[in-house]
Amino acid sequence: MNKLALSDDILMKIEKPARYIGGEVNSVVKDKSEVDMRIAMCFPDVYEIGMSHLGIQILYDMFNKFKGVWCERVYSPWVDLDAVMRKENIPLFALESQDPIKEFDWLCITIQYEMCYTNILQVLDLSGIPLLSKQRGEDCPIVIGGGPCAYNPEPIADFFDIFYIGEGETQYEALVALYRECCDSGLGRKEFLRRAAKLPGMYVPAFYEVTYKEDGTIEAFTPTEEGIPKTVLKEIEKEVSNTYYPEKPLVPFMRVTQDRVVLEIMRGCIRGCRFCQAGQIYRPVRERDIEMLKEYAVKMLKNSGQEEISLSSLSSSDYKKLPELIDFLIEDCSKNHVNISLPSLRIDAFSLDVMSKVQDVKKTSLTFAPEAGSQRLRNVINKGLTEEDIINGATLAFEGGWTRVKLYFMLGLPTETEEDIRGLAELSNKIAATFFDTVPKDKRVNGKVQIVTSTSFFIPKPFTPFQWAKQCTKEEFLDKAYITKKAISEQLNQRSIKYNWHEADTSVLEGVLARGDRRVGEALLKVYEKGAIYDAWSEYFDNAKWLEAFDECGLDIGFYTTRERSLDEIFPWDFIDCGVTKEFLKREWLKAQKEEISYNCRKQCQGCGANRFESGVCFDEHYDDNTPCWS
Repeated sequence: MNKLALSDDILMKIEKPARYIGGEVNSVVKDKSEVDMRIAMCFPDVYEIGMSHLGIQILYDMFNKFKGVWCERVYSPWVDLDAVMRKENIPLFALESQDPIKEFDWLCITIQYEMCYTNILQVLDLSGIPLLSKQRGEDCPIVIGGGPCAYNPEPIADFFDIFYIGEGETQYEALVALYRECCDSGLGRKEFLRRAAKLPGMYVPAFYEVTYKEDGTIEAFTPTEEGIPKTVLKEIEKEVSNTYYPEKPLVPFMRVTQDRVVLEIMRGCIRGCRFCQAGQIYRPVRERDIEMLKEYAVKMLKNSGQEEISLSSLSSSDYKKLPELIDFLIEDCSKNHVNISLPSLRIDAFSLDVMSKVQDVKKTSLTFAPEAGSQRLRNVINKGLTEEDIINGATLAFEGGWTRVKLYFMLGLPTETEEDIRGLAELSNKIAATFFDTVPKDKRVNGKVQIVTSTSFFIPKPFTPFQWAKQCTKEEFLDKAYITKKAISEQLNQRSIKYNWHEADTSVLEGVLARGDRRVGEALLKVYEKGAIYDAWSEYFDNAKWLEAFDECGLDIGFYTTRERSLDEIFPWDFIDCGVTKEFLKREWLKAQKEEISYNCRKQCQGCGANRFESGVCFDEHYDDNTPCWS
C-alpha cells in the first residue's frame, strides 16, 4: 500500500482515523502504469454518511470497469482534520492511492442535499482547486456535479465545470471518450467543456447566461454560443436490470450510518405525492428483474460478509414481486443469520405481513408517514392514505406484536390550517388508543405503547407541483410546532406520545438553496469565507453567518422563500427537462388547491410526460383494467 497522506502523529490526534486511511475490503487499487485517466468520486460529507450512499458505490464500480480508468473516493474531512490540514498545508487526498485530488483528471461530486453546499467548497479549497470555475487552469481537474440537487444547479453553478443531469450509467463512458480525444488532440479545457455541453444530459454553466427583470425574476436563460442546447434533457437508464451494479460492495473498517448491503429493487415511484421531488425526477418507475436481484443479493452478501441487507426504493411495497423476493431472502439469509431491512413500506396488510416475516423474532419499531393530520390536507398533497388505512395498519401492527410506532408529518404545507395541525396530534392519540383497544393487558410488553411523532417543515422543491408555493417564515414554522406540541399535550394518551420537530433556521435556508438562482452563489461563497462548513450538522450550523452573507450581497431571503410564484414565471431550473412536463406540474398544483386527488401511475395515467422514455410503468398494464397506461 502507498504511504499514507497523514502522519501517524496526526492520525493519533484526530477522531476516527479509519475515515482517512483507505484499504477497505473491496476497494479498488490499480497499477498507475496501466491507467491513463483518474477520477475522484466525492461525497461532500463525513465518511460515515458518504460510505452509506448507494449511488457512489454504483458509479465507483462502473468507472473502475472502464479500461484505463481508476476511480477513487474522497469525503469531506471532519472539522478536526480540516483544521489540521489548513494549518499544516496538507492537500486533500483520495483514499485508495492517498494522492492529492489536484492531480486527478476529474473530481465528480454527488450533491444529495442543499445543506452540504459549503462542504463542496471545503473539498475544492482543501484540494487547492480554485473555487470558481472561471479561475481554473489546465492543471485543474474537471469538476462535475450530479445527483438530485443538480436538477437546480444554479445556486452552485459558478463552482462547477459540468453538471450531469440524470442517471449516471448512460453517458459517462461517452464523456470519458470525449475527454481522452480532447487530451490526445492537445485541445484545452475550454474546448473539452464546449464539446461536452453538446452531449446528452450535460449542462456546462459557462456557456449560458441569465438576465433578470426589474422585479428580480428571470427574464431569459440562453446559451451564449451556437450549437449549445437550450434545454438539457435528463439521462435515464431504461433497462435497470442490465446495467452497472456492484457485486463487491465496499466494506468499511468502522461502523457507518448504514452498515449493510443495499439492494436497489426499482427506481421511481408510482404514487405522485405533490411535495416529493424524487417521485417526479426519477419517473418513470422501472423495476429490476427478480432473478437479477436474487443473484446480486447472494453475491453481495458473500463478497462483503455483511450481516444485513436492505431493499432500497422510494416505495418498496409497490415492487410487484416483493413477496417472491422476500421469501427467497428469508430462506437464503436465515442460513447465515442475515437480517433483512425494508424501508419505504406503506401502511397496509400486505406490507405488515412482509414485515412480520422479516422481523419474526425481534419486533423493532414501525414507521408510518401520514405527512398530514387531516384527510383534507392529505388530499391536497395527494398522499393517497385515509385515516381508516392508517388506523387499520396500526391495528394490524399491534396485533402482530409491535409496540413502537414512528409517525412522520410535515408542517407548513400549502393551504394548511390550525385544524390540520391539531389533526396530527389527534391522529397520534387515536393510534395510541388503538393499541390499548387491540392488545389485552396481559399481552402488553412493558405495559404500554410508544408513539414517536416527528414533524419536519415543508420546503417547496423544483420539479414538484408545489414549486409555485410560498414557504413559511421561521416564526411561522415555530408557531406551528408550538401548536402541535400543545395539541399533543392535550390528548388523552399524551404520555404515550413523544414529539420531535426539525430546526426552523435550516429549513428556511434549505428553501433558499433549493429554489435559488445564480445570484445565491455569491452569498454561498461569502458564507464559506466566514467559516461555514457542515451546515447539515446542527452543532456547526451558524445561521447568523448566513444572514450576514445574504445582507452583504443585497439578497432578500423572502424573495426565494415566502414569495408565491405566478404560473408563467421562468424558474432558474426551467432549462432542464426532467421528463415530467411543466404543464403537468401546473395541473397538479391547481388540483391541490381544489383538494383533488390524482390516481397512481398503475391505476390511471395522469399524462405527466415520462412515457417519452419508452420504459417502465408507462408501458406496463394497469392492475385495475388491464389497459396500457399510455393508450
